[in-house]
Amino acid sequence: MDFTLTEGQQDLARLTGEVCGKLVTADRLRELDTAAVRFDEALWRSLAETGVLAATLPESVGGSDLGVLEQTAILRELGKFVAAVPYLWSVVLGAGALARWGNDAQREQAAKAAAGETILTVALSEERNWEPARPTTTATEDGGWKLTGAKTVVPFAAQASRILVPATVSGATAVFLVDPAAAGVRSADQQVVDRSPEAQLEFDGTPAELLGTLDDGPEILDWLLAQGWLGLAAQQLGTLERAIELVAEYGREREQFNRKIGSFQAVAQRLADGYIDLQGLRLAVTQAAWRVSEGLSADAEIHTAKFWAAEAGHHIAHTAVHVHGGVGIDRDHIVQCYFTAAKHNEFALGGATDHLRALGTLLAEVH
Repeated sequence: MDFTLTEGQQDLARLTGEVCGKLVTADRLRELDTAAVRFDEALWRSLAETGVLAATLPESVGGSDLGVLEQTAILRELGKFVAAVPYLWSVVLGAGALARWGNDAQREQAAKAAAGETILTVALSEERNWEPARPTTTATEDGGWKLTGAKTVVPFAAQASRILVPATVSGATAVFLVDPAAAGVRSADQQVVDRSPEAQLEFDGTPAELLGTLDDGPEILDWLLAQGWLGLAAQQLGTLERAIELVAEYGREREQFNRKIGSFQAVAQRLADGYIDLQGLRLAVTQAAWRVSEGLSADAEIHTAKFWAAEAGHHIAHTAVHVHGGVGIDRDHIVQCYFTAAKHNEFALGGATDHLRALGTLLAEVH
């Protein structure tokens, strides 16, 4: 296996980084931290204009037909800048699923998302439901599909024009497309650690469009979950890479007792542990993305990346704050953005115990 990025992947990552570097400054992050909605519309428009949004989507919806390795490169760069944009939810998951399973009208929605003209999102979480592949939200056919149930922590729900919603139909799973402005939809904003816009949605006989066929439902949901976990892990990788850089820079500059704090054994050990965690996460994400790109089974590798992203996120986020000392808890300091972003990703990915249980089940099935 050769995990070296191709020239095209490096160029796409470089372009994403350059766009973010021009627009996502420390001052801009402070503005977003106090804004009514933490969504960087200027950055979103620029990513659309430069072709970053469409790059990994199929040509049938206006994309450049690149793949998951390129998506991972983009997400990693967005993570480095803690960019407040819904690339994972709108493009990778929303547009990606519509391009793959949608009808002509639904693929048109994907094309609009690729051009940055609209935002898509997915509703994958339910309160007290630890088995996302078995949604408690239900769908019935009565002169058209109608949804009943609730979803939590739906990213960018208020900004989205369509939401992909998994639901159960007669004991089987299907995925539906819902207009959040449709009758029977109730939305309430939820507060999360990094102030990303997320909402709880309730459906009461809400009209919905079926995505693909009923038989496609389990495959679509498995794809959404796997791509979502891998995407969050890739984004977390970028966030933690920059967090470690910030800690290392501070350790080289800050002095106590006439010595650079980076020379203190306790600080050096924390940084070394963080570096090891980061290398583990980088390898896990790259291996999972490579296997997906090659059409190989990647369930165990994605769960491994998911575990490392949550575990490393916890360790490195707290190291960043602890080493910075008092300024580490100052909300105006840049390190707070990386702490809250890493914690948000950690919580979204779930606890390490759940990852190990899932991974153990997968390995048992293999052997």
